[in-house]
Amino acid sequence: MATATIKFLQVPTSQDWVEQALANLDVILLDHAQCERKAAGVAMSLINRYPSDAELVKALTAIAQEELAHFAQVNQWLDRRGVAFGPLPPPPYGAALRQQVRPVEPHRQLDVLLVSALIEARSHERLGLLAQHCPEPELAHFYRSLMASEARHYGAYWVLATGRFPRAEVEARLEDLATAESNVLSTLHSQPRIHS
Repeated sequence: MATATIKFLQVPTSQDWVEQALANLDVILLDHAQCERKAAGVAMSLINRYPSDAELVKALTAIAQEELAHFAQVNQWLDRRGVAFGPLPPPPYGAALRQQVRPVEPHRQLDVLLVSALIEARSHERLGLLAQHCPEPELAHFYRSLMASEARHYGAYWVLATGRFPRAEVEARLEDLATAESNVLSTLHSQPRIHS
């Protein structure tokens, strides 16, 4: 288990999640593909919503491209293991965090950026745990190779937030959202997922 909490996260992932994930690696890979696809979609939706913000468009174009590249890589792993890509019922994680997003601008932009940062931070942590504990060396190496980009992504969302809102406001809101994020994960979801 990781001994330190990843930046932005209030509570580290439990050993129960690690054991559940390792016992269901094919399902975790399938869900991971879905996560990469959704992450690219979030970046694109922000670009579509704020097209006149050149810095945001540039940063999120790079993220969307990288998420799609990861999506393709995870799908290659699924092919190697004979697992067909397809839908999975999502865990409550994403929907619960989306409910925290305030609907009115400019609060909406801040919340979406910070929720995205939290999700990327949790992904970074959990891919690191898979890299550390996965009994399959090649798959462990693959997960290790993705960790740096996940860290870059949550840093990029943080930079975008602090470049558009007062630092004190960003930090206070991040604390609220991080509390909500840890509450969602306080009970292990019955089905293995990256964010369960």
